[in-house]
Amino acid sequence: MSALSQAEIQKFKKQLRDRGTDLREAIHASLLNSDNKTYSEVAGRVLDIGEQSVVDLLADFHIIELEKEAAEFADVEAALARIAAGTFGQCAGCKADIAIERLRIYPTAKRCTECQTRHERMAKDMTPSL
Repeated sequence: MSALSQAEIQKFKKQLRDRGTDLREAIHASLLNSDNKTYSEVAGRVLDIGEQSVVDLLADFHIIELEKEAAEFADVEAALARIAAGTFGQCAGCKADIAIERLRIYPTAKRCTECQTRHERMAKDMTPSL
């Protein structure tokens, strides 16, 4: 069980729910706007390959932003599930308490700073170099 007080947990719960609502609305708006005729109108007026590249780049940025929002939303939902399970604020690696300062900055944190650093190093080491 985390060393966080019930008041602190409730504060994080509200913060996470509010962020989840904001993300849900942003994702919904983004999906509605993806059907917007702006891209197709611009694409229909493209005169050369350079302009087509700009249109493609804009579409790619839109997709990347949507993916980031969806990933953050999943992190928020996972943090809320940890609150419900009574494990919020507990490191998924070593099971120690995550520092409240870290949670204040990054309320969806799953790991303490040491375990997160170790996790990132392992992920980097496993990434094939080109």
